Amino acid sequence: MRGAARGPDTRAPAGRSDQRGPGDATRRRGRTTTPHDMFAERLLAVLSGSRPVHWMLGHTIGDEYDQLIALAPAAPLRTGTSHPVVRSCRGIPLRPGVVEACASIETGERVRAMAFRIERGDDLRWRCAAVELGGDLVPA
Repeated sequence: MRGAARGPDTRAPAGRSDQRGPGDATRRRGRTTTPHDMFAERLLAVLSGSRPVHWMLGHTIGDEYDQLIALAPAAPLRTGTSHPVVRSCRGIPLRPGVVEACASIETGERVRAMAFRIERGDDLRWRCAAVELGGDLVPA
């Protein structure tokens, strides 16, 4: 059928085997990204050395920025061979506007624990209020 209108092209670009479409990057396993998922990724980027600590400026409250300044130079989640990833992240609402979350971070052959707290301000923006890193959980 020459000249017939066709629907959108759903094929993957050359070199890509998955079938993700535009906008799928904001979803994890079929659901939209939550604030604690987003903060797990942001904290991982800073604590692995992928992003500078000032990238979290405006995304922290209280003494949390100072804590990140102290933690970031050591890049405690950096690996020499692979890019660390958030394996899972769960958030527990403590009360409206406050979520405590835990994430497991895969760093090469290790899995580390990261706990953090986010709070929603009067301007409706989420900010990190605390972060703690644990040791190894289990081999990856």
